[in-house]
Amino acid sequence: MSLADAGRRAGGWLLLLTVLAALLVGPAGTVSAHATLISTDPAQGAVLETAPERVTFTFNESVIGVPAGIKVFDATGTEVASTATVRASRLLVDLDEKVADGTLVVVWRLVSEDGHPIGGSLSFAVGAPSDVVDVPGTGTGADAGTEAPALLGVVRGVGYAGLLLTAGLAAFAVLFLPRDAAADRSRARLRPVARVAAGIGALGWAVAVPLVALYQLGLPASALADGDTWTALAAAEYAVPAVVVVGLTLAGCALPASAPGRGRVALVLAGCALAVTAPAFTGHTRAATPEALVLGVDVLHLAAGSLWLGGLVAISLVLGDLARGEHGAVVLGAFSTWAAGLLAVLVVAGTVLAWRISGSWAALLDSGYGALLLVKVLAALVAIGIAAWNRYALLPRFREAAAQPEPTRPPPPRGRKASRGGAVSRGRSAPARTDRAASATPLVRTALAEAGVLVVVLAVTGFLVDRSPETASAVAAEGRGESATESVRLDDISARITLDPVAVGPATLTIEMTDPAGEPAEGFEAPRMSLASDEVELGELSLSSLGPGVYAGDVVLPTTGEWEVQVSLRTTEFDNPVRTVAFRVPDGS
Repeated sequence: MSLADAGRRAGGWLLLLTVLAALLVGPAGTVSAHATLISTDPAQGAVLETAPERVTFTFNESVIGVPAGIKVFDATGTEVASTATVRASRLLVDLDEKVADGTLVVVWRLVSEDGHPIGGSLSFAVGAPSDVVDVPGTGTGADAGTEAPALLGVVRGVGYAGLLLTAGLAAFAVLFLPRDAAADRSRARLRPVARVAAGIGALGWAVAVPLVALYQLGLPASALADGDTWTALAAAEYAVPAVVVVGLTLAGCALPASAPGRGRVALVLAGCALAVTAPAFTGHTRAATPEALVLGVDVLHLAAGSLWLGGLVAISLVLGDLARGEHGAVVLGAFSTWAAGLLAVLVVAGTVLAWRISGSWAALLDSGYGALLLVKVLAALVAIGIAAWNRYALLPRFREAAAQPEPTRPPPPRGRKASRGGAVSRGRSAPARTDRAASATPLVRTALAEAGVLVVVLAVTGFLVDRSPETASAVAAEGRGESATESVRLDDISARITLDPVAVGPATLTIEMTDPAGEPAEGFEAPRMSLASDEVELGELSLSSLGPGVYAGDVVLPTTGEWEVQVSLRTTEFDNPVRTVAFRVPDGS
C-alpha cells in the first residue's frame, strides 16, 4: 500500500469516527412515535349549559383526516350529524343539528405525520351527564385498533428485499466487475437476476399502497372500490412507491450485458439512487428530529444494506466464473474492502436511527418496537460474524490459490501426435484451476449464508416500518413511576399538588386540601387548576372529586421543560386566592 493510499484510508476512518462521535454526543431531542392529543375544547368529562357549535382537538403535530373517521353519538348510540375539518394540527368537528341534553361522544380516527393511524374518543355532557351511555368503539387509548396487519409487514419485507437486491446487484455489476469482455459472462448472469428482483420489488411496493390505505383508514377491503379511500391517502404514500418503481425499472433495464460506457453506468447508478433514497421520505423518519440528519442517515443505511446484500448475491453467482481467470481475487478483494466500510456505516446508521426514532435507549428494551429492533440487530451481528470469517479466513486462502502460477505445458513426447500431447498437457495443468475453483466454493457458501441472514433482517424490517414505537416519555414514565409534589397556602387551607408521573405524555394532577388541624377541607367552591408552559397553554383542567378535599384531573404533557400549575380556590364568598407551583419535566433520553 502506498503512502497516499494509506493517508486516504486513514482520513476516511477519521471522518467516520468524527461523524460517529458527533451523532452520539449530540442531543437526542424529543421524538414522538405518533401525534399526541394535547387538549380538547370542551374538555373530557366537561358539563356544559348549552351544546357547543364546534368541538376542537389540538395535537402536537400535523394530522391527516380520514373519511368517515369522525363520528358523534348521543348517549343512546344514535349518530349526530356533524362535519369534520382538519387544519394542520387541529381537528374541528362542527355539530350540524341540535342535540338534546345528556352525554355526547365524539369518536375520532386520524393519521399521524409518520403514517401511523391514531384514534380515541371524547365524552362531554350538555345540561347533565346521562345515566347510561351506550356508544360502540369508545376506547380511551390513542392506539385503539391501529396495529398494522401482518400481511402488510410481509409485503413490506418483499418490497424492501427486491429493492435492496436490485440496487445492490446493479451497483456491483457496474462498479466492481472489470470493464472488459472477460466479465461479460458474469454480467450475463447478473442481469436477469437483477431484473427479476426489480419486478418483485416493484410489485411489493405497488401492492403495499392499497394495504396502507386500509390500515391507515381502518376500512374493510370492500372500501377499495370507493374513490374517497384513495383520495384520503397523503401524497407521499403514492409518490414514494412511484419513485421506487421508477428507480428499480431504470436500474434493471439499463443494466448492460457487455462492458458499459460512462453513460450507461450513470443511468444504472441514478436508478439505484432513486430506489434507495425514496423510502426515507415515509414512515418513522418523517416524525424524527433533526429531520435532515435522520433522512440522510436513513439513505446511507439503505444504500449500504443494498450494496452489502446485492454484492453477496453477486459474488455467489459469478465467483466461479471469475475464479477461472485473473479477475477473481481482484474483484473479491475490492468488494471485501468495501464491505468492511459498509458494515461500519450500517452499524453507525442503524444505531443513530434506532436512537432517534425510539427517543431513548430505554425504549429499545421496554417496547414491542424495540424488541423487533433487537432481533434485527442480533441477526445483523450474525451476518457480521460470517463476513469476518469470510474476509479473514477464506479470502486469504482464495488469494493464495489464485496467485499460484499454472504449470507450464511440457513438450509432447516424440512419436506422439500433437493433439494427443496437447490432451496430456491439458490434463497436467488442470490442478491449478481446480485449486482455484475449490478455494472459491467455501466463499460462495458463506456468501449465501450471509445473504440468507440479511434476508431475515429485511423480513424484520418489513414489520418495523409499520409498527409505531412508544415514545421515550411513555417508556420513561412506566419505568420510573416518579411523581412530584408541591405545597401552597390558600388562606387557611393547605394544598398539596401532585403530578404523576413527571414525564411527557399522559399524567394525573391531584390536589389534596387540609385545614390547620390536618383534616380534609373544602372551599366555597371546588378548586380550579390550569397548566401552561412558555410555549403551550393547556388551559383549565376538568377535575373530579375523589373524596373530601381531594380532586384530580387527567392531562397530556406534550413537551419537556418547566410547567406551571395555577391553583385557585374560593375560600369564602368574597375571597379567591390564586397560587402557582412549577414542575420540571425532564428529558426522558
